[in-house]
Amino acid sequence: MTAWVHGRVQGVGFRWWIRSQALTLGLAGHAANLADGRVEVVAEGPREACERLLAALRSGSTPGHVKQVTERFDDVRGVTGFVER
Repeated sequence: MTAWVHGRVQGVGFRWWIRSQALTLGLAGHAANLADGRVEVVAEGPREACERLLAALRSGSTPGHVKQVTERFDDVRGVTGFVER
């Protein structure tokens, strides 16, 4: 799954929070700041765990302020671990 998170999500510990959530859910991937102010989240693992991560992103209890989350489910790439970029 790839998700793009819009809002005030850079410089507020958001990527660290995503990494923590993803590791708790057993997901691999990364969270990266984009030049336009969004954060890109790539997560691989069971569909249910990816859906739970999306729900957490939309929960209102994230660092900063999420205005919108857009997601796309893709084929598995085979990544391991979860990093902040």
